[in-house]
Amino acid sequence: MNKSVISLDNIVWQPEENTILNQVTWQVNKGEHWVVLGLNGSGKTSLLQMVTGYLWPTKGRVQVLGEIFGQVNIHEIRKKIGWVSASLDERFLSRTYDRALDVVMSGKYASVGLYEQTTIDDEEKAYSLLKQLKINHLVHQRYIHLSQGEKRRVIIARALMAEPKLLILDEPCNGLDVFAREQLLETIQELASTKEGPTLIYVTHHIEEVVPAISHALLLRDGFLIKAGCKKETLSDILLQQTFQVPLTVKWEGDRPWLQIRSENS
Repeated sequence: MNKSVISLDNIVWQPEENTILNQVTWQVNKGEHWVVLGLNGSGKTSLLQMVTGYLWPTKGRVQVLGEIFGQVNIHEIRKKIGWVSASLDERFLSRTYDRALDVVMSGKYASVGLYEQTTIDDEEKAYSLLKQLKINHLVHQRYIHLSQGEKRRVIIARALMAEPKLLILDEPCNGLDVFAREQLLETIQELASTKEGPTLIYVTHHIEEVVPAISHALLLRDGFLIKAGCKKETLSDILLQQTFQVPLTVKWEGDRPWLQIRSENS
């Protein structure tokens, strides 16, 4: 049985004269959850757009969920991939009458808003997902009136509505205060600990967001792969210094890494 969820082989993306990704090879297998780390402009977003088929590599091979890009209908693959980002929240803000339940059900159709007739089964499934994410008490609340942390959990529930095999969380804690961030990270930890759940790809530049259930890490700098592997080996002082370009020390507490910046003289 093919255990590969993502397989990128020597990916190069070179639009015009710029090299955005350079010889990136990455293998994600079933049972693994990954964090992708790097500074802004390191190539994280471009890498994800390769995985979802919104960018095509200049060189190299992309295989996702057992299908080789170029030999498969990309739209069918995308149906099996959930994507959560802060920018997705904003697309629902103009829809002043949508309830949390409506937003979650829209995930079945990958639409912003409901344009199809929903069923009792759809409502029950959406409610169950809100309950799983511990916000079922908000089921009939208007989405625009929710807090930032509550909105983010609704968007995660929306992504799960289509039962994705792969779930990409693109800086989901962006804009959240410490309390809301820790609540969301607890939710992500529980989601990643569910055996029947999707493979998670968590994108950030804050290593303290790497919850214990995330097993592997990929480090990018200026389009180059610094390291990809088990998180304890990858999130080391030396490799993170290469990635973030500052002197630092990594401390592990509760199986979560915490970054401390060192002065040049220490």
